[in-house]
Amino acid sequence: MYEVSRTDYIDWLDRKQGNGLIKIVTGVRRCGKSYLLFTLFRRHLIEKGVQDDHIVALALDDYDNRQYLEADELYRYIRSKVNDGGHYFILLDEIQLVKGFEAVLNGFLHWKNVDVYVTGSNSRFLSSDIVTEFRGRGDEIRVYPFSFAEVYSIYEGEKQRVWPAYCRYGGMPLVWSTERNDDREQYLKNLFEQVYLADIIGRYDLRGKAEIGDLVNILASSVGSLTNPLRLTNTFKSELGKVISQNTVNAYIEYLVDSFLVSRANRYDVKGLKYISSPLKYYFTDIGLRNARINFRQQDESHIMENIIYNELLRRRYSVDVGSVTTNAKNAEGKMVRKNLEVDFIANKGDKRYYIQSALELSTEKKWKQEERSLLSISDSFKKIVIQRQMVEPWYNNHGILCISVEDFLLNQDSLDW
Repeated sequence: MYEVSRTDYIDWLDRKQGNGLIKIVTGVRRCGKSYLLFTLFRRHLIEKGVQDDHIVALALDDYDNRQYLEADELYRYIRSKVNDGGHYFILLDEIQLVKGFEAVLNGFLHWKNVDVYVTGSNSRFLSSDIVTEFRGRGDEIRVYPFSFAEVYSIYEGEKQRVWPAYCRYGGMPLVWSTERNDDREQYLKNLFEQVYLADIIGRYDLRGKAEIGDLVNILASSVGSLTNPLRLTNTFKSELGKVISQNTVNAYIEYLVDSFLVSRANRYDVKGLKYISSPLKYYFTDIGLRNARINFRQQDESHIMENIIYNELLRRRYSVDVGSVTTNAKNAEGKMVRKNLEVDFIANKGDKRYYIQSALELSTEKKWKQEERSLLSISDSFKKIVIQRQMVEPWYNNHGILCISVEDFLLNQDSLDW
């Protein structure tokens, strides 16, 4: 059985120690939150010298622990375990199963010798509501499915096969516990239908309403394309023969975003220095889940690659927008006209910014000019990068644009600073 170390998350959890806040581990269901906290992080604490009896770990979905689903019982149990002046680590899984868990967690904030880490799924922990509930008192650690680099580290077989396999099956941990492709596909299909959609339908009382599944399919078919509720409403009417309001479409999108299934990428006017409210782009948190919704058809590598790059930037904790650049250009008649160009991603972290284009192939000069046109229209001095599918040695062209392969980008955490 494989094990992915997830050292980046362990380091992140470590850095949160002693900050006086409830550490809230969030992420799409089945992405490995519980294993991260209860196995990898607990092992890390013990290796650091923390005594085992100073780690209070409780899986609240375990039938043996059912008595602690009452808030008072849980509080008394934890209180009995924190019985000296030493420092304790409290790890609670599926905390949302406890009625009134908010009061319990708020009570822990008054204990000066504990660090509290919680995770959960379904109901309120399925969405981002829990972070809002503890605004100013909670610290979110967002966990994603396996990255390309993590899958690469456990892949048994020829390494050049990792990219096509990852593009098809993504990074949900249990996908990589089997070598049978049909099992992988069935698992992803069942996971989306029986877990994610079922949770959303139950949470928002959408029983008997098939539109949420239809919307997922439409977004999956147009991943990385500019859209908005009006366009999606028109798609429902023209392709499915269904009439649905923009407000309903917008609400359904919010459900998907809050469930961490889909991410919203806002558009930013680079020259105007302002956000553009519509249209936007949507990407799937895991490309394998996206593929499962459309029965592994529409394997458009260009848009899949774009989705994977977007997820990797988020995983590295960049704030990511899609860019719009307005410039002057000649039309077919030779007249100067205003033209809007796109920058695939604007990645920001601290005082750093990167303008990034995703290019499946750069085999001709025409393709190169097409990809660099948007970047060269930006006058500031932040770094400009083209990520391409073909394996090449990282290099800078005459305009100072860095060109790297997608595998180099994904396998090297510092690749943007090459």
